[in-house]
Amino acid sequence: MFVRSIAVIAFSLAFTLPISAKEPLKVFILVGQSNMQGHAEISTFDHIGMDPVTAPLLKEMRTADETPRVCDEVWISSIGNDASGDEYYGQLTAGYGAKGRGTKIGPEFTFGIYMQKHLDEPILIIKTAWGGKSLHTDFRPPTSGPYELNEGQLESLKKQGKNIDQAKADRATASGKYYRLMLDHVNKVLKDIKRVCPAYDSEIGHELAGFVWFQGWNDMVGRDVYPNRDQAGGYDLYSTLMAQFIRNVRRDLAAPKLPFVIGVMGAGGPVAKYGPSRQRYSEIHQNFRDAMAAPALLPEFKGNVTAVLTENYWDAELAELKARGGKVKARSQELSQDKSFTRTQREEALSKFRAELYSPRETEILKGSSNAEYHYNGSAKIMALIGKGFADSIEKMSQSPK
Repeated sequence: MFVRSIAVIAFSLAFTLPISAKEPLKVFILVGQSNMQGHAEISTFDHIGMDPVTAPLLKEMRTADETPRVCDEVWISSIGNDASGDEYYGQLTAGYGAKGRGTKIGPEFTFGIYMQKHLDEPILIIKTAWGGKSLHTDFRPPTSGPYELNEGQLESLKKQGKNIDQAKADRATASGKYYRLMLDHVNKVLKDIKRVCPAYDSEIGHELAGFVWFQGWNDMVGRDVYPNRDQAGGYDLYSTLMAQFIRNVRRDLAAPKLPFVIGVMGAGGPVAKYGPSRQRYSEIHQNFRDAMAAPALLPEFKGNVTAVLTENYWDAELAELKARGGKVKARSQELSQDKSFTRTQREEALSKFRAELYSPRETEILKGSSNAEYHYNGSAKIMALIGKGFADSIEKMSQSPK
């Protein structure tokens, strides 16, 4: 496993920052798939400041010279950012999102900022997130046993002439693989916290203070796993696995009441506000969101498991402006078919069309997107709100009567 450090200069400062001698170091675990990785590029930060409601967030995320903040009292160790086992660690700043074009953030950035503000003491974040992973197989909890192919899947394999026994064996091997990788990395960091957080005092120790789960897309679209997903109860399996996942995590980390946040998938915003082009997905999406949130309603989890509806952080204005892009694409295709235009004339005509379609302010807002809708439009504004929402929820649970 490779080890890489972000913000080397900032990381070196950690050696001079003492951790309070009064409290154990609070440790928070963030787990999930691509949206936990985070696909919001820092180029979208300015958009946060355009909204008076979110402008205060931007002040927490950037310094006076408009560079991403490096958090003096928040450390992080993260794997899965680039779909590998490579570890990135250091003081929290931008760059712990998914690796690729541009520097990105996920929920970890504002989660760390606001969790530290709530506690007013140093914290450590351990993040494990891999894109395109499921709960039914990849993160399957140990006590649920290996995934068993259903009748529909077996029939499909037969029609394709596949080796059924091999398919069953492959699925059994894949079952829980990323649960185990998650646990292995968490335990690795906890066994030598000082490696990641040099100011850590082993005599005072640490405390597991919260767990955040942000996953779901691959289960939501898994029609072969959830053949009745458009019907009430079609995603009940997800609810069962999620509850078992919480129990297993608490058991395996010896933290029976570990505060647990379920980040409910909300890309696209509230289903009730879906436009005509998305109406056909509304029932499926709502069924899945309800199934994700359901474990938080179980009596055994009262007060220590919370479902955060990330749909409430959706930016409808940004989404609507992006949707207009379809008109630009159509106009571009139309112009390209007109052979009477030169290339320069086509570009000028398209530029004029964009200017008529978007006001200067709307053009600036569009810069707030750096990815697809299923990645919350790669919007730092949305990711920042989600991260803060997760932190606020853990803080609320910690304040509730035990």
